[in-house]
Amino acid sequence: MQFSTHIQTSYTPKRLAVKLNAKGEQSVLKKHPWVFSNSIVKVNNDAKTGDLAIVFSKTKNKVVGLGLYDAHSPIRIKMIHFSSEDINESFFLKKIENAYLKRESLLKTNTNSYRLLFGENDGFPGLIADVYASVLVVKLYSEIWLPYLKTILESLQQVSKSKTVVIRLSRGLQQSKNHSLKDGDVVFGVLEDEVVKFVEHHVNFSANVIKGHKTGYFLDHRDNRKRVGELSKHKTVLDVFSYAGGFSVHALYNEAKEVTSLDISKQALEIALQNGKLNDYVGKHKTIAGDAFQELKKLIKNKQTFDVVVIDPPSFAKQQSEIELAKKKYAQLAELGAKLTAKDGLLVLASCSSRVVAQSFLDINLQVLQSQSRSFKTLMTTRHDIDHPISFPEGAYLKCGYYQFID
Repeated sequence: MQFSTHIQTSYTPKRLAVKLNAKGEQSVLKKHPWVFSNSIVKVNNDAKTGDLAIVFSKTKNKVVGLGLYDAHSPIRIKMIHFSSEDINESFFLKKIENAYLKRESLLKTNTNSYRLLFGENDGFPGLIADVYASVLVVKLYSEIWLPYLKTILESLQQVSKSKTVVIRLSRGLQQSKNHSLKDGDVVFGVLEDEVVKFVEHHVNFSANVIKGHKTGYFLDHRDNRKRVGELSKHKTVLDVFSYAGGFSVHALYNEAKEVTSLDISKQALEIALQNGKLNDYVGKHKTIAGDAFQELKKLIKNKQTFDVVVIDPPSFAKQQSEIELAKKKYAQLAELGAKLTAKDGLLVLASCSSRVVAQSFLDINLQVLQSQSRSFKTLMTTRHDIDHPISFPEGAYLKCGYYQFID
C-alpha cells in the first residue's frame, strides 16, 4: 500500500545558521520549544518556512538546538531537538517510537484510542497525531512540516500499525496555497466510514474523523471520564458542555440511574445519544440543547439537583485579553454547579484554558465553594492523561477538581 502523492512537496529545506540573543539562548538551553522573532540576532536572508534552523551558542561555536523556521509566525523557530543531530528518516522514526513507548501502559488497558504525538511536548510543534482503532488522524497546524510530511506519516503509520491515515488541516493551512492537501484527505489506505468506532477503558465510542472537532474527539479527559463513570453507579448525572457525551456514556456504562447531557449543539447531542447506544445500559439518557449558563439557571429555578455534576467547558481564554473574563466565567460555573449538586453529591469542575494556570483555576473553585453555606472536601485534582505528556509550562492546559459535598 502506498501513501498518496498529495503529501509530497517540491520544496527542499535549507540549513540555516542561527544566533540568538542571551534571553533566546537561555530559553533554548532550558529546552523551551518556542523561539520568538525578537530573540533572533542572526539568520540567513533567504530563510523560508520549513528550513532547518541550527541554533549556535552565542559565545562558543557549538550547536545548542535544532528547530524549524516559520517565516509567518511570531514564534519564528519551533524547536524539535536540543543538541546536534542529523535530521533524517531515522531521526523522526526514533522520536515517534519514543513517544509510543510513553503510551504503552495505556495501551495495555482495554483502550485502542490514544494521542501518539502531542505537538511540542513530543518534539513535533504544530503537529498532532491521534489513533482511533486502526485509523490514524494527523492534524497539521503549521506549514513547517510540509517538507518532512511524507517521512513522518510513513513512520507514524509504521509505529501505530494503522490501516488508514487521514490528514486534518488547521484553518490557516486550509487557506494556504503551498500544498495540494485538503482537510479530511485520506492519504493512506481506505476509510470505510468517516465515523470510526473505538474503545476507551471498555467503553465503546465513535468519532467523525473527517468532520469532528480537532481530530474527531477529545482524548485528553479519558482518565477523568473513567473515574467519573466509576463514581456514578446508581446516581443521577448532569454532564455540562457534553459534546459527544464522553462523561455521560461512561456514567451510563457504569450503571448510572439517569444521565442528562447538556450542550449548545444539537448535532453533538445526537452523537452523544448514538455513543451511548454503542454500549449496553439500563439508565435513562436525556439531553438539553441550549446555552449552558441559561440552561443551568433554568434547572436551578426548577429546583432540580443531581448526584454528580460535571462541568467541562471549552477554552474561555484563547488570548491574553480574555483571561479575566474567563476567570469570571469559571467562578459563575462553580457557583451554578454547586447549586445543582444534590445532598452529599459530587461536583467536577474542569478547565482547558492554558492561559488560566491550574493553581489559579483551582483557587477560583475553592473561593466560590467556600463562600457557599455547604461543607465540602476536595477529593482530588487531576491533570492530563498519560498520552498528553507535558514538557514545557505552556503545554499544560487541562486541570480538573473533584469536590464532594458533605451535606
